[in-house]
Amino acid sequence: MKSQVNEIKEGLQHFHGTEMFYQIPLIRTRFTDGLKYLAHVADCFWLITDTSVIAKSLMNRSEFITIDFKKLSEERQNFTGYEAEIIYSDGNNNILEKHGYCVTDFPLDELRLFFVNDTLMLPSEY
Repeated sequence: MKSQVNEIKEGLQHFHGTEMFYQIPLIRTRFTDGLKYLAHVADCFWLITDTSVIAKSLMNRSEFITIDFKKLSEERQNFTGYEAEIIYSDGNNNILEKHGYCVTDFPLDELRLFFVNDTLMLPSEY
């Protein structure tokens, strides 16, 4: 697992901007090369779909949305009942929404994404 995490982190460092946009047909959200790579190597198409749907629903509150995935400590898991959470904010530490996940197989402990103009991307692709 640790080697997979290191491979993913190293691979994500190579994405700056994007050459191509991909689209989730049903909700018409675009995502970048970096997220396509992440979805493939971490088998997390669910993350792209979930975050896109929720961020899209928050666009009336902020044009720029940060999305922070974080696995919770064991102590916090016992308190909340969640293994991970995703926090949506406006980029100025104003939390717009939080979602807890009881179980996750996502290999990274944390990840930040941006959602701007119906496009989900890595911060390095902004």
